[in-house]
Amino acid sequence: MNWYGNSGSYSTDVSEASARVRNNTDSSPKHLCDWKELQSAGLVSSRKEYISAVRNVAQAMAEEGIAAALSEKDTELLQMVRMLDELDEVINLLTERLTEWHQSTTPDSSRKYNRAASKKFIQTIAKSKNLSMRQVAREILSLTNLRLQLMKDVSRMADEVIPNMSALVGGLVAARLVSRAGGLTLISRMAASSIQVLGAESALFSHIRSGSPSPKHGLIFQHRRVHNAPRGVRGKVARILAAKLAIAARIDAFRGELDEAFLADANEKIDRMMEEAA
Repeated sequence: MNWYGNSGSYSTDVSEASARVRNNTDSSPKHLCDWKELQSAGLVSSRKEYISAVRNVAQAMAEEGIAAALSEKDTELLQMVRMLDELDEVINLLTERLTEWHQSTTPDSSRKYNRAASKKFIQTIAKSKNLSMRQVAREILSLTNLRLQLMKDVSRMADEVIPNMSALVGGLVAARLVSRAGGLTLISRMAASSIQVLGAESALFSHIRSGSPSPKHGLIFQHRRVHNAPRGVRGKVARILAAKLAIAARIDAFRGELDEAFLADANEKIDRMMEEAA
């Protein structure tokens, strides 16, 4: 950060100073000038005023950075995925708590419904004579329906924002991968090996610390090509799919258009490998 103009003159104008910092070159000063120099130039009357000017420039640059980050094309998609994850946690927690509540009032329910599907069990509780219990069950069912709608919206937006990744592994899995990486720009810079284990960080750290078996896949396991593959070749399928996802992420980040030729070639190689494994 510096206060020097192109002609060597001083300036404390916020817009000029922040622009100068962003466009700093090797020939420009890379440090703040002494506040007494600005005082001599008549731009500040005290060190306190100088510190205030520095703070204003830093704040302006921070606001510009936040605005730029929020204007990225994947920002809304990331927020939607995080909301979906929060809904999953809320629904699971409420379902578990309501189930325990219901079993405390109806002891034989644990034997009668322990194998029932969660949603079916909640639907049963929604008909309970207990008003409070019935209302909670209906709220859970409402949140479940909201979750399903949000999943569809995430997939649809992923098809628009990350078309090539979505075409390879489906909109929902692709969106979760991008969210886990922190954004499209970040995942486009990742190596295929990093994409392969996204979501399996705990297992990876355990492998590094204690030498336990290294994870062969993370979130990518949610795609049918990986979890339907024979156990012996799942790691290989995940590795090849991650390699293609790394390329797809770069295409989505820098071109943002569906590359039919790339997708056809990628799908052909993955399908051929799975046929050979079978």
